[in-house]
Amino acid sequence: MKVNKNMVVGLTYELKVTNEEPESEPFSVEVRNEEDPFFFLFGNSGLPEAFENRLKDKTKGDPFEFVLQVDEAYGKPDDELIVSVPKSQFNQERGFQEDMLQEGNFLPLVDEDGYPMQAKIVKDLGEELLLDFNHPLTGMNLHFEGEVLEIREATDKEKEEGFMA
Repeated sequence: MKVNKNMVVGLTYELKVTNEEPESEPFSVEVRNEEDPFFFLFGNSGLPEAFENRLKDKTKGDPFEFVLQVDEAYGKPDDELIVSVPKSQFNQERGFQEDMLQEGNFLPLVDEDGYPMQAKIVKDLGEELLLDFNHPLTGMNLHFEGEVLEIREATDKEKEEGFMA
């Protein structure tokens, strides 16, 4: 069985990142091992297309190692996704604690359609917070090294709803 459209794929990997500086050294940001593999629905994952293309036609047990450049991954930061929001919107009634509202933290949020999202607190402006809604890996080159752990046909429900864990 090969990695292809409508297949649920399980991977183990280490993800390292670098910025666009030529001398940037890769540093590890995520490890998914056999106890906690990463699963996704090939062709309907929301992952960068180049990521899926690098894995296409691999089989169970195949190793992989590749780098996605910024433009192949999550792109460059979009200044329009950095916005100022009243701090009052992040109160205890909405499930936010004071210690969550620190610069550098990521806030778990939900968009108007009920989909989960997150925003990084860039700066506390007193009455407002400057939030960055860009993907956390925006502006980074992604260095993947891992192995295809599992491949199986997606169920009809998974094909309809998408699958990622």
